[in-house]
Amino acid sequence: MKYFGKFISAFYLHTPIHKLKLTNMKNIFLLICILLYLTGCKNDKATDTKYDYAYTPIDHEPIYWEAGDQMNLVNALKALKAFETGKVDESVTYFADSLQFTADNIDMKIPRDTLKFWFQETWKNTSSIKVEMNDYESVVSKDKKKEYVTLWFKEIVTDKSGKADSVAYVDDIGFKNGKIISMDEKTRHYPKGQ
Repeated sequence: MKYFGKFISAFYLHTPIHKLKLTNMKNIFLLICILLYLTGCKNDKATDTKYDYAYTPIDHEPIYWEAGDQMNLVNALKALKAFETGKVDESVTYFADSLQFTADNIDMKIPRDTLKFWFQETWKNTSSIKVEMNDYESVVSKDKKKEYVTLWFKEIVTDKSGKADSVAYVDDIGFKNGKIISMDEKTRHYPKGQ
């Protein structure tokens, strides 16, 4: 490419512009267009690269997820915000009639009414809940059969006696037809003083 550029500059650029013929001007324009096209072409090597994964998922290919529906993310955040502010009735409206709930030592399908009862029980002894959101992502499988929203956040719960506890959450929330159909909740308690 650099030799081609030297040829162009040696041939055309040393000739005063007023002495160039119209056909030479067309050739220069054509060459400039070709150069712009060639420099604008992108060689995407990522599609050619094969990766040797140490582990692969058991039920799908390694590169399986794409950006998902942002309305699922909006609805997941609204459900969490309603719960955070004690609006249990509003929070459960974002859930399907039943959902698969998974957490530490829990893996069960529950009706929405049971979830509502759990939320109400939480608020019986709670003075306040504060959520500090770290990040979130909405994804969909390539075959469009699975939709998830993942939330990474810190929840600070203060009970009615004034004692506060902070917990880190990673929630994988499954969606179908705009409703929450599953929650897979991972938690980590912070060391004292954090």
